[in-house]
Amino acid sequence: MTFIAQSGGEPTRPTFYQIDLVGEVIFYYLAAVAIIIFLYGAYDRVQRYTRGDEDWFDRLDGIVGRMITAVKLVGSNRPLFDRDLYAGVMHTFILWGFLTLLMGTTILAIDMDIYRPLTGESFWVGDFYLSYQFVMDAMGLLFVVGVGMAMYSRYEVRKPRLWGKHTSLEDDLFIWTLFILGVGGFLLEALGILGRGFPGHETVSFVGYFIAVVLGAGGMTPEGAQAAYPVVWWLHAIHALAFVAAIPYAKPFHMLSSFANVVTRDEKSGARLPGVPADLDATNAESIDDFTWKEILDQDACTKCGRCSSVCPAKASGRPLDPRDVILDLKAYRESLDGDGDGGTKPIIADGGTSVIDSSTMESCMSCMACMDACPVEIEHLNSFTRMNRQLVDEGAVDSNMQDVFQDVMQKGNTFGEAQRDRADWADELAFEPTDAREQEVEYLWYVGDYPSFDERNKKVARSLARLFEEADVEWGILFDDEKYDGNDIRRIGEEFLYLELAGHHVETFEDCEFEQIVCTDPHSYNTFKNEYPEVDFEEFADDPMMPFEYDEQWNESGEIDVKHWTQVVEELVDAGRLDLAGDELDYTVTYHDPCHLGRYNDEYEAPRKLIRATGADLYEMPRSRKDSFCCGGGGGGLWMEFEEEVKPSEERLREALEDTEVGDAVEKFVVACPMCTTMFEDGRKTGDFEEDIEIVDVAELLIEAVETKE
Repeated sequence: MTFIAQSGGEPTRPTFYQIDLVGEVIFYYLAAVAIIIFLYGAYDRVQRYTRGDEDWFDRLDGIVGRMITAVKLVGSNRPLFDRDLYAGVMHTFILWGFLTLLMGTTILAIDMDIYRPLTGESFWVGDFYLSYQFVMDAMGLLFVVGVGMAMYSRYEVRKPRLWGKHTSLEDDLFIWTLFILGVGGFLLEALGILGRGFPGHETVSFVGYFIAVVLGAGGMTPEGAQAAYPVVWWLHAIHALAFVAAIPYAKPFHMLSSFANVVTRDEKSGARLPGVPADLDATNAESIDDFTWKEILDQDACTKCGRCSSVCPAKASGRPLDPRDVILDLKAYRESLDGDGDGGTKPIIADGGTSVIDSSTMESCMSCMACMDACPVEIEHLNSFTRMNRQLVDEGAVDSNMQDVFQDVMQKGNTFGEAQRDRADWADELAFEPTDAREQEVEYLWYVGDYPSFDERNKKVARSLARLFEEADVEWGILFDDEKYDGNDIRRIGEEFLYLELAGHHVETFEDCEFEQIVCTDPHSYNTFKNEYPEVDFEEFADDPMMPFEYDEQWNESGEIDVKHWTQVVEELVDAGRLDLAGDELDYTVTYHDPCHLGRYNDEYEAPRKLIRATGADLYEMPRSRKDSFCCGGGGGGLWMEFEEEVKPSEERLREALEDTEVGDAVEKFVVACPMCTTMFEDGRKTGDFEEDIEIVDVAELLIEAVETKE
């Protein structure tokens, strides 16, 4: 099919149709003003980040690789498809529609303002023009559809997560601005087509052509379209230029800050927390100026989408925590002080409603990382949360129960306040003696942990695991009274220096032992040994007389020591046939709960499931499983604190197991792989009145029952 332009030449269209020379000059002047305002705003944003504290590690190393990864993540919209297909499709249409329209406008500007003045010709003609127009109409239509989907979610469905205390007129202006930009562009195109008498080649502009036909059928004449065109053109142009100018000053800035946030992300964020300097004069969150430039960027990147809020178990339980509100409260306070330069006089965190963030809000956090996993723009909530928790610890304003835990750890080395000499008493009922790894070389140095050592319910798990090791005929040993609390959770509550004491003690102890791998019962221990101990700069603290260690090296910096959760080790033993399981020993119907520190923190989902299936048990998944798992409520100090909750997270999780799995109340056993989870779910089983309905078992207990059944 051959397209012929109205003038008889190659297909194209006039770029300033119905706009005279004076109008062109005014337009270029307004465009220059808009760009200057945009650049100034962008510069001011960057200046804000430079005023933030230096981050704890180089977030711009390997910048090329970071950029490539960010382009893949943002371009694919992969994080937005997670948990919400509708939102993923919606944002993909908006993003790629907007980018295409931006690129199309840029191409046209290059043709008009660079190529034509230099060559006296235009490349915006012929086949290029026809292809250009078709793509622009197709992607512009997707853009409008995407914005329409967003409006439907916000105004018709009124999706709860889209509304909150920081929802404002700004959010409405943003979405309506995008909608008017898209629709206005098509209306302008349609008036041009109608005003020029429906040129045959403009059928490629199928959306504009269709609207032009509708306008014509409605009674609009070409003369009327010609008269209306300059009015609509100026409205559209001013609207677009105002949008460009406003980008750095309002919600549209997330289009830039979100990408920058993905570029500068820490892939291990949450699993490893920022350290603190040895200088005791350093502050954590006395003022808003104490936050790092990345934490400020996190605040700017937040789009108020509410994904973090919708998955937060603390919020779901009625605790006073909404992750989105914390980030946006900090941002609002910072912006209220812009230009003052003194960090403000209002406390960042305190008790009693006199601060930016109330202490009860941070005490509610379970450190489960669900908010970070759900965030599509890589906001690192836990870094800011921990900063504020450290401030509470500095001020001695933590929960009284946590004060007792800190005291027990400082004086006794464990969270139970028990004598360290009793740490290995859990093994008294075994038919064999644990090897002392301090005196004899072993294959597996087993860090048992506080709860398997002192809690009666979890001692059964420890004995089951010890019997599995014996059954598999492996060489294993423990540290007896040289094993102390690992420090993972008190660090997330803010007690950094006690954590450093524990880390220093353990790495010195590890260095004195000979072993091949460290094996942990508790995913919390596994996480901190694997991800955090190697990050500690022990040399910086070794000379401090307050620190009870002399170790001054970087421990396991290159990962030469394998640190594993016990399920990973036993999975290898099962695969090797060391437990001689046939896979049909048990016939229970079970479901499995993914511990946060094993799953979301460290991406280990398969090992526990393989072990469960190896027993012959029928495993049915809960709707919230793997990275979507719902926290038991024990993390971040929740194990030791008391809360007023509508429904305990553990109770909600057990309800889900019995009501929302495929087999419903046919589930007989609720399987866990974390001592803290065992404790929380045993409690929830009682308080939620589930004692007659379901049994809590650890994977190790299931395995040893299978071994006994085989025998």
